[in-house]
Amino acid sequence: MLPQQKYEVAILLGIIAASALAGALINQTLLAVSLALFTYIIFMLRNLFKLQDWLVEQKTDLPDANGYWGEIFNELHLLEKQKSRQKKLLSTTLSRFKNAAEALPDGVVILTPENEIEWINPVASNLLGINYPQDSGQKIGNLIRHPDFQLYLNKNNFSKTITLPAPANSEKTIVMQIIPFGYKQKMIFCRDVSHIAKLEEMRSNFVSNVSHEMRSPLTVVAGYLEMLMENPPEDEAMFKRAIENMFQQTQRMQSLVTDLLALSKMETKPVKHNKIIDVTALLTSLKENAEIAGNKKQQTITLVADKELRIRGNNEELHSLFSNLINNAVRYTPEKGHIDIEWKKMGNEAVFSVKDDGPGIAARHLPHLTERFYRADADRSRETGGTGLGLAIAKYAVERHDGRLQIKSILGKGSTFSCYFPAQRLAT
Repeated sequence: MLPQQKYEVAILLGIIAASALAGALINQTLLAVSLALFTYIIFMLRNLFKLQDWLVEQKTDLPDANGYWGEIFNELHLLEKQKSRQKKLLSTTLSRFKNAAEALPDGVVILTPENEIEWINPVASNLLGINYPQDSGQKIGNLIRHPDFQLYLNKNNFSKTITLPAPANSEKTIVMQIIPFGYKQKMIFCRDVSHIAKLEEMRSNFVSNVSHEMRSPLTVVAGYLEMLMENPPEDEAMFKRAIENMFQQTQRMQSLVTDLLALSKMETKPVKHNKIIDVTALLTSLKENAEIAGNKKQQTITLVADKELRIRGNNEELHSLFSNLINNAVRYTPEKGHIDIEWKKMGNEAVFSVKDDGPGIAARHLPHLTERFYRADADRSRETGGTGLGLAIAKYAVERHDGRLQIKSILGKGSTFSCYFPAQRLAT
């Protein structure tokens, strides 16, 4: 028994003793004791009513009381203050959790044991198409109706993730995982992995395209070799033609491998482009090579270059960039066509351009020309020896020099490919 309780019992016994003594003096002991106890009970009830009013009305001020009841009220006051501090701390912690969850790049959904939505952050709301707080209390299965998710939610095996189209936007791909926590509650994490899905699709297409590009020349070479082994041609012209075709196909494979290595090197090699490049000298050499390559077509190739205009860059990558664009022009420009190469300063930028009067390119193809293995005319490209990687390499090279590639073309009138290099690349 606590000291205050002992003290209160002592007071009660004292009241009984005093009232009994007073009653004995007037020969009314029972009546005196009864009146004393009745008064004590009234006092107790009065304080109980005060306590009830304080609890029901949730008043901030404690009732006034003395003695044991004063101690009780003081203890309740201390408990109330402690509860208020804990409530404030819990509210602050919950607020911090919500702020942190709202700042996460991943979506978070908290479910009740009945799989009803309790809370959701903005990222999950956007990915899942759930409006919060309007949809609070709704069962998650009623809002996300994808059969794979329904199966995942019902089987209660959440060790693995699930990938499905985003309910709010079917063009996006999301990965989801459910994590049980608390008392039969669940937390759903979801993430937009559209870029990863796109990269995987690009990788798959890349492997498929490389395999296709390599298969065609290998089939030709294998066919000729099989013919030569089984039925060696007695006709010298036929034998020579077979050798020439095999040589052309091996050159095609060699060009493909060279372009793949160049692209891979640019993607993995650190950017070191600070060497001063004499672009005019580089373009003069490439023009001479182009004239040799286009000699059979009797093409006219001109070069107008500012000899004083130099840039800081990587000679190997710039050579690959300019040669790809010039060789493309030579490859697709018809006989007796014209190709104009220009290197000049325009405003604060250095501009390289190749203009031809070839067949041109339809507008629908222009946004895709720099994609790997994309061809506006696949059959014609293969006939001319193109690998489908030239423009992808060109775009990558110019971007590694902080520049941009611009393509303009009119069907039936020709094309112009321009590279713009910013002022910070100019060598002064």
